[in-house]
Amino acid sequence: MFAMIVLLVLLALLVFWAVGVYNRLVSLRNRFKNAFSQIDVQLKRRYDLIPNLVEVAKGYMQHERGTLEAVISARNQAVTANAKAGADPADAAAVQQLAAAEGTLTASLGKMFALSEAYPDLKANQNMMQLTEELTGTENKIAFSRQAYNDSVMQYNTGIQQFPGSILASTFGFHPGELLQATESAEERKAVKVSF
Repeated sequence: MFAMIVLLVLLALLVFWAVGVYNRLVSLRNRFKNAFSQIDVQLKRRYDLIPNLVEVAKGYMQHERGTLEAVISARNQAVTANAKAGADPADAAAVQQLAAAEGTLTASLGKMFALSEAYPDLKANQNMMQLTEELTGTENKIAFSRQAYNDSVMQYNTGIQQFPGSILASTFGFHPGELLQATESAEERKAVKVSF
C-alpha cells in the first residue's frame, strides 16, 4: 500500500512538472508573438507614411518617377509580406520573406532620399520635413521593437532546445521561432538616411 502511495505521488509530481514546462513554453511562444505584434504596429505606421512622403516628393521629383514607383512597389511587397508573417509569426519562411521585403523597401527609400538631395525646394517643404521626422521616429521604434522581438524569440528557442523542455517541445509541436536579421546585401544594410 505504501509503495502505491509513493508511486502515485511520483506520478502526480511528474504530471505537475510536465504541465509546468508546457505552460512555460506556451508563455514564451506567446511573448514572441506579442513582440511581433509590436513590430507590426510600427511597420503599419511606416507603410502609411510612405505614400504621403512619395506624394509630396512627386511634385518636385518629376524626373525621378521610376524611383518613386520603386518605393511604392517595395512598400506594397512589404505590406503583403508583413500580413503573411503577422498571420503566423512562428512561420520561419514568412518572417524571412518579411525581412527581405523590408530590406528592399529600406534600399528604395534610401535611394529616394539620396536623389532628393538634388531638390532644395523639396528639402525645404514643411510637409516633407514633418513626414521625414515622423518616419525617422517610426524607424527608431521599429528598431527597438525588432530587438525586443529577437530577444523574445531567443528566450523561446532556448526554452524549447534545453532539457527538459526539448522533450515536451518536440512532443507537442513547438517549433523554433525565426529571428529578424539584416539581409546580406551591403546596400540593404545601410540605414535609411533622412536629411531634408
